[in-house]
Amino acid sequence: MNFKHFETDLKIENEYPKLVRDNIPEIVEKLKGKRVKTRILEDDKEYLQYLLHKVEEEANELANTTDKEHLIEEMSDVTELLDTILEFSGLDWETVKKVQKEKAEKRGGFRKRILMLERVD
Repeated sequence: MNFKHFETDLKIENEYPKLVRDNIPEIVEKLKGKRVKTRILEDDKEYLQYLLHKVEEEANELANTTDKEHLIEEMSDVTELLDTILEFSGLDWETVKKVQKEKAEKRGGFRKRILMLERVD
């Protein structure tokens, strides 16, 4: 399967400033003929904040996919961000998978398609 970029017009996608993939400034310059203003996030706390906000943006795009191709593209964006957050935080997928397994054993997964209809106080 070849990569295909899907354009969306979701509000969160059009909020700036925003974290972008490493080659986006060059791609924009090539397509638009103009340099885009950027800065490097050198502060770790700020970088993590923007990474987490970008996960929210991409998850929103994922929730609004319309077909399998678009679903795959947005899942790849979310996975890229999660990989980056893991690396930045000194964590790994093995640790995440271990916790995922423990939670699934205690609380279950999402495969039974259970929709809770009301909150119980």
